[in-house]
Amino acid sequence: MSTTKGVKTWFQIHKWTSLICTAFLLMLCLTGLPLIFSEEIEHLDGAAKLAPAMPAGTPNVGLDRLAKTVKTAFPNKVTRYVFWDEHEPNTTTFGLTDSLTAPPDNFKNVILDDRTAKVLDEPKYDEGFMYVMLQLHVDMFMGIGGKLFLGLMGLLFIVAIVSGLMLYSPIMKRFDFGLVRTEKSTRLKWLDLHNLLGVVTVAWAVVVGFTGVINTLSEVVLGLWQQGQLAEMVAPYKNAAPLSGKLSSLDQAVAIARKAAPDMTPSLIAYPGTLFSSQHHYAIFMKGNTPLTEKLIKPALVDAKTGKLTDMRDMPWYVNALFISEPLHFGDYGGLPLKIIWAIFDLITIVVLGSGLYLWFARNKATKAQITRMEISRQKVNRQQLEESEIVSLSVENEQEN
Repeated sequence: MSTTKGVKTWFQIHKWTSLICTAFLLMLCLTGLPLIFSEEIEHLDGAAKLAPAMPAGTPNVGLDRLAKTVKTAFPNKVTRYVFWDEHEPNTTTFGLTDSLTAPPDNFKNVILDDRTAKVLDEPKYDEGFMYVMLQLHVDMFMGIGGKLFLGLMGLLFIVAIVSGLMLYSPIMKRFDFGLVRTEKSTRLKWLDLHNLLGVVTVAWAVVVGFTGVINTLSEVVLGLWQQGQLAEMVAPYKNAAPLSGKLSSLDQAVAIARKAAPDMTPSLIAYPGTLFSSQHHYAIFMKGNTPLTEKLIKPALVDAKTGKLTDMRDMPWYVNALFISEPLHFGDYGGLPLKIIWAIFDLITIVVLGSGLYLWFARNKATKAQITRMEISRQKVNRQQLEESEIVSLSVENEQEN
């Protein structure tokens, strides 16, 4: 009896967690599919690299020269970030904005040739098919509220997976693994397929669901890092006067960071006054040179006035967890083969979610049909009883008259 009660409890948990999150998970799976191949889609037209071919050994002009070019070309903009795209060699991207206090969505990216300081492109990331897919997948165009809501849906998805396993385990004791009863009703066949595909993809679904939940907490993680480690690193500058005049050399700042972490390369430079830095520092984020360590970032704070290294530390575990989960969520660790595997599991999950909705509607329909049949049967019984009662009454009346 207790086993039956436990199964019913798990069934209710599985039903309601699934129903609440399924529509949103279908949206996430559909939008996530093109995002898995975002790099391939962007280069689908076979366009040449932005930076033209030049003789081997052509020297770079340096970051200071690039920064001067950007300032001349866009005098009304200020630089927030400098970063590099590993898929666009010999280029550097400057992230510009109207002011350092402008909102994050106020930005303009400019890509320059490292060897000539020529502006190559001013890409727009806030339009097009891939932009819509990304925004729907990340926050449904609702900002941090939408992101946290999707995180909640991810947690419900994980609970639905666990409860589904608890329901499937008793079935495994009675039937062979992978059994699909095709000779039975359509609903039963889809139930078996739903269970089988759910079990096959369970490990992938847990990984993607869990990393997705972590990704929705990016703003929370950033806030914790700012109030924790970053605040400790810049504590000596708490009462320092605001920066004024010309900033120190970018080239010098990067050279200092490279010297402090010789086995790493710079991935991003945050200017003073931005979210990832302080009011007095360049924050140079260094990354490793292996497939795993390139996802782990180590910040170096360089005084933007004196050009000296202030501090350099490994990121806290919760920040590293975020950095690792972001590429893992989209299968961006093993190149195209892993992406194809991720896409196959994504498609299977769409079938699992769709079949789950079908089973719920079919079950409701069957339940309503059964209730209708019972009601009709009850009415027939009542009508028959009434007719029999009337016959008995007539017989009694006739006997009395006689």
